[in-house]
Amino acid sequence: MGCCESKLPSETFPEKENENENENENHNNSKPHLNLTPPFLHPPPPTTTPCATAEPALSGTPSFSEFSLPDLKAATNNFSSDFIVSESGEKAPNLVYKGRLQNRRWIAVKKFTKLAWPDPKQFAEEAWGVGKLRHRRLANLIGYCCDGDERLLVAEYMPNDTLAKHLFHWESQTIEWAMRLRVAFHIAEALEYCSNEGRQLYHDLNAYRVLFDEDGDPRLSCFGLMKNSRDGKSYSTNLAYTPPEYLRNGRVTAESVMYSFGTVLLDLLSGKHIPPSHALDMIRGKNIILLMDSHLEGKFSTEEATIVVGLASQCLQSEPGERPSTKDLVSTLGRLQPKSDVPSYVMLGISKHEEAPPTPQRPLSPMGDACSRTDLTAIHQILVMTHYRDDEGTNELSFQEWTQQMKDMLDARKRGDFAFRDRDFKTAIDCYSQFIDVGTMVSPTVYARRSLCYLMCDQPDAALRDAMQAQCVYPDWPTAFYMQSVALAKLDMHQDAADMLNEAAGLEEKRLKGGRG
Repeated sequence: MGCCESKLPSETFPEKENENENENENHNNSKPHLNLTPPFLHPPPPTTTPCATAEPALSGTPSFSEFSLPDLKAATNNFSSDFIVSESGEKAPNLVYKGRLQNRRWIAVKKFTKLAWPDPKQFAEEAWGVGKLRHRRLANLIGYCCDGDERLLVAEYMPNDTLAKHLFHWESQTIEWAMRLRVAFHIAEALEYCSNEGRQLYHDLNAYRVLFDEDGDPRLSCFGLMKNSRDGKSYSTNLAYTPPEYLRNGRVTAESVMYSFGTVLLDLLSGKHIPPSHALDMIRGKNIILLMDSHLEGKFSTEEATIVVGLASQCLQSEPGERPSTKDLVSTLGRLQPKSDVPSYVMLGISKHEEAPPTPQRPLSPMGDACSRTDLTAIHQILVMTHYRDDEGTNELSFQEWTQQMKDMLDARKRGDFAFRDRDFKTAIDCYSQFIDVGTMVSPTVYARRSLCYLMCDQPDAALRDAMQAQCVYPDWPTAFYMQSVALAKLDMHQDAADMLNEAAGLEEKRLKGGRG
């Protein structure tokens, strides 16, 4: 996936939503921030405004900001289905994508349906309210986007899946008892923090809302702090797991959140998603051992389990006023942390800062080889020979658009091509800029050529900007990725350059097997 940036010091990884959705978040780059505002898209992307009232950000967590739609399209490869991380895939009502910004930070992007938030001001206000929160137990909200009918939230990306995945769909090992207690305690801490900050309501709390970060620590998804729609329902799970008062009046209260927390405790105890009524029958019959997850093989403290069962029973009381507070949860669970000195990633059985294994290096084409050597002369020769064959289909012009202005614009491009061929790169920049500024036609090749011109003129920042714009126009174009890799190398971001080069080679290989071109 390529890069188009948001003017935001960022980073994150994945959570899966409840049985309908998945929510995620990710990592920060120590490289100097690049001012890479896209120069061409229509309309120009809105400038980002840091949250003036946000609390001091955690280390590595960016301030809340507004993203432009082109930023997020580039980060998610134009919202490719390959980047969907929602639990139910494309069937989820509000899709969640993973994405990667230009600064290499991973993000989770939640895409609402067009009618969920018809009033953009209301959506923005709700997002800013959640965006003020910052806590180590949250997968924090770092931005949003309102553009036309689009309503998107941007959060830290959590790379190590959801509690639901680790409890219900595990492969190598189930979660050990001490880790289950830690999950309960951390989520209780997250809820208490939110409550203290005036955000007592959490919509549809369940095992799919609990995510694991790069260190294996459990975090609560920020997406549940924001309603799924302006006035839509707040629970999308089976009604058997819904607070009884919500079924009566359709309102979420602080006590409703406690009920939902009780269902999460049942998940942790049993390793299964069982209806609360069934669990309560077992508890009343004192069949606690039958309630416990058999995959634990008896490796748990009966005393601790009894306390958690009692807490779950309190949370699931039919009368809201009889349920505990978040303070009660933290106080009770804080005393049940038997392995507080053992890192979470050890108990989860994962590697710390686990990343996907590096993609094997592919054989490079002449363009790839030239980019790997940052041989600008060879790249120039290839772009001259390629001409505009990759622009086919990027513009559909009607006869009415064929105006004198259009002729002037094409003439500017032609003069730019002559200058480019003759290695007069400054003139080529001027001519291509005239073509781009008119905006009637959009040409990825012009951006790639101007990107090389900027490199020849020792302006790698501008070159990277243009290469990113070429990707925005043509998301799967290998040349756009190749040019980004060269610009990143010129900016001494060599690991990023290598990743981008390999990505370009992969796209080129896919293309040769039957893709575009």
